[in-house]
Amino acid sequence: MGLELWGGVECTVNRVGDRYFDQLHRNGHHERLSDLDLFAGLGIKAIRYPVIWERVAPHGLASADWTWTDQRLNRLRELGIRPIVGLIHHGSGPVGTDLLEPHFPDKLAEFAAVVAHRYPWVDAYTPVNEPLTTARFSALYGHWYPHRQDGNSFSRALLNQCRAVSLAMAAIREVNPKAQLVQTDDLGKTYSTPRLQYQAEFENERRWLTWDLLCGMVDEDHMMWDHLVIREGIEPAALEWFHAHRCPPDVIGVNHYLTSERFLDQHYSRYPASTHGGNSREAYADTEVVRVDIDEPTGLRPILSEAWHRYELPLAITEAHLGCTRDEQVRWLHHVWKTCVSARADGADVRAVTAWSLLGAFDWDSLLTRNAGHYEPGVYDIRGGSPRPTAIARLMVDLGSGTEPQDPVLGQPGWWERPARVLYPRRRRLPAVPSPSGYQFDGRPLLITGGTGTLGRAFARICDARALPYRLTRRHELDIAQRESVDAMLDRERPWAVVNTAGYVRVDDAEADEAACMRENAHGAIVLAAACAARGIPFVTFSSDLVFDGSKTTPYVESDAPAPLNVYGRSKAEAEWHVLSQHPGSLVIRTSAFFGPWDDYNFVTVALRELEAGKSFAAASDGLISPTYVPDLVHASLDLMIDGEVGVWHVANPNSGIITWAEFARKAAALASVSDRRLQARPTEIFGWPAWRPVNTVLGSERGVLLPPLDDALVRYFRERKRTDEAVGVGCVLRGTEVAAIAVE
Repeated sequence: MGLELWGGVECTVNRVGDRYFDQLHRNGHHERLSDLDLFAGLGIKAIRYPVIWERVAPHGLASADWTWTDQRLNRLRELGIRPIVGLIHHGSGPVGTDLLEPHFPDKLAEFAAVVAHRYPWVDAYTPVNEPLTTARFSALYGHWYPHRQDGNSFSRALLNQCRAVSLAMAAIREVNPKAQLVQTDDLGKTYSTPRLQYQAEFENERRWLTWDLLCGMVDEDHMMWDHLVIREGIEPAALEWFHAHRCPPDVIGVNHYLTSERFLDQHYSRYPASTHGGNSREAYADTEVVRVDIDEPTGLRPILSEAWHRYELPLAITEAHLGCTRDEQVRWLHHVWKTCVSARADGADVRAVTAWSLLGAFDWDSLLTRNAGHYEPGVYDIRGGSPRPTAIARLMVDLGSGTEPQDPVLGQPGWWERPARVLYPRRRRLPAVPSPSGYQFDGRPLLITGGTGTLGRAFARICDARALPYRLTRRHELDIAQRESVDAMLDRERPWAVVNTAGYVRVDDAEADEAACMRENAHGAIVLAAACAARGIPFVTFSSDLVFDGSKTTPYVESDAPAPLNVYGRSKAEAEWHVLSQHPGSLVIRTSAFFGPWDDYNFVTVALRELEAGKSFAAASDGLISPTYVPDLVHASLDLMIDGEVGVWHVANPNSGIITWAEFARKAAALASVSDRRLQARPTEIFGWPAWRPVNTVLGSERGVLLPPLDDALVRYFRERKRTDEAVGVGCVLRGTEVAAIAVE
């Protein structure tokens, strides 16, 4: 049997105080039975699927509602996808119980028995997901209910969950003796300086406790026995119970994240304050090992080897996810797959890799302690209201069918394999090394036009950070309006995609220079699109909010008909229509009101510079706009391009209310603690601009709002501007959970 591809839906129902946080409602899967047909098209053999106790029977089994689970499990059966049913996913049970309540295990076992009787054909279960991790977050760190912060509570919560797993599986096997236990937990590893080796050894032994308990391995000779009994006050009988009720997993489910591997260093002043912590003996920094230069082998491969040799039980990666840019997400899943193939070749019985999460996840950056709306896309992106397949879906189809993936982003290693990953060098910078993941480096670049402009330079900078090889062209080497010049460049460079950021940007000058504006904005884009279409090359070009006349009183969406008021707007509208006619596979991105940290002439930078110097600054008070943070725009554009998206997309940072240029300047000044006393809000007509401006060009989207809110973007603008102004050390292009490090020029 070859390595299988599985899928999983983020289905956490956790409790904070008296509030329950339900991921299935947030990602919309609760309402969409049709998602299962999409999942089947990925080629997955099994799916980790929720029959969550808190959802089915929140007030007890007598009032349980099975409607939802009946529909979903029966549909999975029809589709031929094996469900691995989860009963608790980071939860603490319905109201009336919790992880420390003595009867918690018996109550879960009672629920499990009812599930097994209702679905006797289901043959795989994860009664409790990640018992050790849940015990840490709920009873050691206090993030989740019952919000304890002591070692005894942690130990009791862990034992209670493991006991619940054993009892639940016993109840299930009375119905289906062949039912398998797929027991998951987060498996990383802790590394340290020599001085903190004792702490690393403790954490590295503790990480196995879920599986050790279920396998009946925790006895008086176990390294954690004295800690649990003497220090944490656990009765020996509570540990010995597992000797008589052994429930070894049929599959060890490894949930592995880059942040699961930690490094401890007593020289904590070398690290940011957010990493500072310690134990009862001393203070130290606790950071991701991937950010530190160490000599020991790290990563998933040695962890799989340790798990295999410890248990000699089948293994599966039951969560493979990276919250980052789309290219890095694709590289990570491919890296995990290749690593598992390698482990199998060395004799480890690795059964599957699970793409997690199929529908993305909300607010894991705050460990699910608040509803802030922070969304990480997964195999599908649900921000448009219905699941949109990302490039990860394309990769999954290839992996599931045994086809060698051809995605061009796989031509470079992931950021965790690149030297720039090291933020805290201890001795030296790491040299560049070949990727261990089996990548074939592809020399084909991304071709970017408009090398002297703000957007073109930002693309180059961010492509550097994302390890996307590119060729940035300038006007003297590529005339986008001449087919011969374009053909020669495309044939020479053989790009895998073309991004057009070139164009005529002087809105008022265009009124007297219509021919030049039309040549650069319309004809040039059309020529590029036609040449790309002839070669089957994806093409991306940028349009503007000024294609609209402003008569609408609500935000403009992609399907609204263009009706420009000025020459510049007409040039962009003409480009849109002809580009999509010439090359229907093109991506046209409408955006608005750039501001960014890497040039000195955008609106925010100029406004703040003038106000800070005590000078007057005038801004329009009547035109409604959609400010757009350039790094966010570039990241989202690259993600859409990598996903293979086509047609018109609106990409701008949303604002909670309407905003004018003057209000935008005032908001920026407030965040920068700069007085806006000399800010002059004036009606547009006062400025005497030759080109008519629409009164409303706010961009909304019916396809999906992809960028963070404007306030969030402004905070990151100031942070990145400070790094750029300092021009020392390492800067970061921030996006998602992970950070791609780049050297600041």
